[in-house]
Amino acid sequence: MLPTADVSVRPAVPGDESRIARIQLAAWRVAHADVLGEVVLDSLDEQAFVDRWRLAVSAPPGPGHHVLVACDGPRVVGMASVAPVAAPDATQAPGGVVLALEVDPPDQRRGHGSRLLAAAVDLLRADGADQVQTWVVDGDAAREAFLQSAGLGPDGRTRRLATGPGPDEEAHVVSEHRWYAGI
Repeated sequence: MLPTADVSVRPAVPGDESRIARIQLAAWRVAHADVLGEVVLDSLDEQAFVDRWRLAVSAPPGPGHHVLVACDGPRVVGMASVAPVAAPDATQAPGGVVLALEVDPPDQRRGHGSRLLAAAVDLLRADGADQVQTWVVDGDAAREAFLQSAGLGPDGRTRRLATGPGPDEEAHVVSEHRWYAGI
């Protein structure tokens, strides 16, 4: 019998929040350095991220909110978070949104992101969703390629977010584009 990889996705449990926060921040520093800039990235408070993830894991804000982790053996190497999206009207099914999906930079391109996305979609389907959406920071070509390979595509919606002060103390604003797929 050939050896197999010991990789998996599981629900996050109390105690995962520090690793989840570190993964998210490390991934942002690599993927968004050009867009967010050094000032914004250096201002991120790791403990605040840990505290928010602790709450999301131990006391989700409502039904349909899930936090998942990808594991390589016993090591947590990635994370994802999903939430429900209300149906636009009574004739349509609700949807879901992938709020976060990150893999630790040294562990990227090993299938962890695909496993996380598949597990997230499975949870959304189980909760009655018939579509999934997520937001992509402008210029994140790697995430766009990943989502496109998974069957998602941009739907034309854009939003602008203030991320904090820029180098000249004015608000630093980034654009995000919504990606979507029926599930």
